[in-house]
Amino acid sequence: MGLNEKPLSTLHEKSSYNLDDFAVPTGREEKWRFTPLSRLKGLHDGTAEVTGQVVTQAYTPAGVTAEWVGRDDARVGQAYAPTDRVSAQAYNAFEKALVVTVPKEAVPAEPIQIELRGGGTTGVAYGHIVVKVEPMAEAVVVLDHQGSAVYADNVEFVVGDGATLKVVSLQDWADDAVHVSQHHAQLAKDATFRSFVVTLGGDLVRLSPSVSYTGQGGDADLAGVYFVDAGQHLEHRLLVDHSTPNCKSHVDYRGALQGEDAHAVWIGDVIIRVEAEGTDTYELNRNLILTDGARADSVPNLEILTGEVAGAGHASTSGRLDDEHLFYLQARGIPADQARRLVIRGFLGQLVEKISVPELRERVLAKIEAELEK
Repeated sequence: MGLNEKPLSTLHEKSSYNLDDFAVPTGREEKWRFTPLSRLKGLHDGTAEVTGQVVTQAYTPAGVTAEWVGRDDARVGQAYAPTDRVSAQAYNAFEKALVVTVPKEAVPAEPIQIELRGGGTTGVAYGHIVVKVEPMAEAVVVLDHQGSAVYADNVEFVVGDGATLKVVSLQDWADDAVHVSQHHAQLAKDATFRSFVVTLGGDLVRLSPSVSYTGQGGDADLAGVYFVDAGQHLEHRLLVDHSTPNCKSHVDYRGALQGEDAHAVWIGDVIIRVEAEGTDTYELNRNLILTDGARADSVPNLEILTGEVAGAGHASTSGRLDDEHLFYLQARGIPADQARRLVIRGFLGQLVEKISVPELRERVLAKIEAELEK
């Protein structure tokens, strides 16, 4: 499949399965200007040897199927075409794709667990996952990333008519890991998609969640929490492409940063195309900068090409802890360190409470608590 131009939008202009359609990034491009390319270990330019290993295992409840297929399987690439060089590299380099299918009207009793375990950073690895939820089905999927790796992958979520999919993606990598990932959800008529991204580990993580709609009534909610330590680069680049009338989207990402050269990047792109009348969308990013030397770049973009919208807005804030909040707590006898932790825990915890898997929610809260103890 060749190049697919999108001339109406200045934000995301092309997509292609062909690697040659994407030039090697230099860092001067808008899409790459925040990413330290020298730390990608060759993922962006093809120089890395494909000798790394990420072991992927799927644990599925009764009625749900998980199978490994070749790239010629019709379900692979059905919902998403790569939009940058690393994504295209991953698409052209993976050996087998994992396809998970939730059958029509099924409601599995347990979450679908997909574990990805890195085996080291001496070489790179590539992957591809497709999660297909058939009409009127409901499912919860957990993507759990751990270990050391240099890894790039594409994940497709295909949500059928009237179906509901909730996804929790946990980036709990070791300190030396590099992960570049594209998550794309395709929503059919009256489909519901709930995404929760938690990024805590890794040297460099660049995650790009995106959503498109193929029928009216689609409803997407994208939430995320990240905690950036000294030297870490954690980047989230979101795209919601409204090209169908009467669909909804809501984005809420929150981060905390501490330590020298802790760097968070959040890019939120929402496109409302001419034909997408009745769209209702809002996106929000908030960052708490806890120490000197940390930096948060936050860029919300809203491109509206029709005058007939139900609602559209965006907001972004980055700042230090509110002295009034801390004073209020300290005035009631709470020590300064404890008051600080309470405010941060409340700031992130409001979103973490949305994680629908109790044991995972507790694990994330414990990880945040451990970060606050540093």
